[in-house]
Amino acid sequence: MRIILTYLKRYKKLFVMNVLSVFGFALAELGIPTIVAQMVDQGVTHHDQGYLLQMGGVIAVISVLGVAGTILLGYCCAKISTSITRDIRNDIFTKVQHFSHQEFNTFGVSSLITRTNNDAFQIMMFVNVLLRTALLAPVMAVLSMMMTIRASLPLSLVIGATIPIIVLGVSMVAKISEPISEHQQAAIDSLNRISRENLTGIRVIRAFHNDAYETKRFDGANQTFMTYSKRLFKLMMMTQPIFFFLMNIASMGIYWIASGLIDQGSLPVGQLIAFNEYLFHAMFSVMLFCTVFMMYPRAAVSAKRIEAILQCESAIQPPKDGRKITDVESITFDHVTFAYPDGEEPVLKDITFTVHKGETIAFIGSTGSGKSTLINLLPRFYDVSQGSILIDGIDLRTLDLNNWRSMMGFIAQKANLFTGTIADNIRFGKGDASDEEVIHASQVAQAYDFIMDKPNGFDEEITEGATNLSGGQKQRLSIARALVRKPKVYVFDDSFSALDFKTDAKLRHELKAETKEAITMVVAQRISTIMDADQIIVLHEGNIVGKGTHRELLKECTIYHEIAASQLSEEELAYEE
Repeated sequence: MRIILTYLKRYKKLFVMNVLSVFGFALAELGIPTIVAQMVDQGVTHHDQGYLLQMGGVIAVISVLGVAGTILLGYCCAKISTSITRDIRNDIFTKVQHFSHQEFNTFGVSSLITRTNNDAFQIMMFVNVLLRTALLAPVMAVLSMMMTIRASLPLSLVIGATIPIIVLGVSMVAKISEPISEHQQAAIDSLNRISRENLTGIRVIRAFHNDAYETKRFDGANQTFMTYSKRLFKLMMMTQPIFFFLMNIASMGIYWIASGLIDQGSLPVGQLIAFNEYLFHAMFSVMLFCTVFMMYPRAAVSAKRIEAILQCESAIQPPKDGRKITDVESITFDHVTFAYPDGEEPVLKDITFTVHKGETIAFIGSTGSGKSTLINLLPRFYDVSQGSILIDGIDLRTLDLNNWRSMMGFIAQKANLFTGTIADNIRFGKGDASDEEVIHASQVAQAYDFIMDKPNGFDEEITEGATNLSGGQKQRLSIARALVRKPKVYVFDDSFSALDFKTDAKLRHELKAETKEAITMVVAQRISTIMDADQIIVLHEGNIVGKGTHRELLKECTIYHEIAASQLSEEELAYEE
């Protein structure tokens, strides 16, 4: 497989050592029976004690070489296979880091995890067997056949007649196992997907008392995996007893022919003993070599799935010599239209607006109006379908992507925190942030008080999925994470939804001083969150249906007035108007 050869080139010295160790092992396995045959025919028959002692010493030396070769072979196989697997996993992880949302949707998160873990493991197992068997078996088989022909040509014909039957049978097994392996790996994807959904959504499952349904769903996927695995294991296990059956028949044929040759005096007894050893090594080597072919279909399936990731080009391609910027004075959406790759209708249609440094622009609208989609275009999670996004008059697609994203403080709609301490999560926005900067960011984000209420303060560990924090606490830590890097552009994607009105008001008040030298873009559902924005854009079904300040939109935009009326009291609404 191409992927194995590509990674194997990185370990040329170990591979050479692996080849040398194979010959050391072969020397011991085939040399000792040959010497034993000579000892029987010459030393034992003629009662030559000196010859027996001399050959015993030779066997001891060969045995030491064989042991050394075996140890070296095991070391090289383990080192190369595990190193290749490590490199594959690192490359997959690095590649996935540069995927756009489109590639994540194409592969699926569960499948990416399976390919990184299980498929890479299958490659490791195959490479280990390949280096140990694919090199050793041909050497042993060829040398064994040469030794059998040298010992007795009539007896070697029995082996020659048996080996093609073994090869044919194994080839059939390999062909049958490939589609089974494909279904088995797909079943693992399903198991991972269901497990992930179940563990992350356990509270919803319990709240709706759907434990039995989820158990049944998992059992169905598990049953499918078991079915294909059972078929594969049955197929593989059939080969070993059939092999020994054929070897026993061959041995019976050899003993029958050998009895006549010994009776005629044309075959020494010692040669028969050695021949039996050659027979075993010849046939067993062929069997081992065929085992590689039986493992190949499963490894080939895994290799294809891994190559699909490594060869996939992200839909978002950063320019080779992208321009770098140090400040942002304005952001312009110039007649932007966007449709998802698998969507039929545009989600955003002819969107045009400009926001300048020091200003706050807000987006509001009904669910599905395109607010979050619009925000996701800014860090280039997706690229526009038509039109352009201009940063100080420069097309966003021509900017250095890492440089541009470093200018942003992006607070996503769903607050994602990582395992580690609270301080670690805040420093995720700026790795070298001082303690003072971390504390200041948490104070502005209204997170300082609840952090200090924790037993360990900023050193409090956040559990997987941040289950030891409330929704509002997670949002405030996400905001602190963005604040600590002091970006040029703040993007709040409905990042205040889990906050109570009092905390929301305090946070917005503190943010004014913090963001006065930056561009602030806010997606919100609450009118109260965006009332003070310099510019509010009302979206409806992907179109801009209103643009202006809060007071202007109350008078001029029907949809905005309806949203305000649903959230504000009649007195508040009358006062604003």
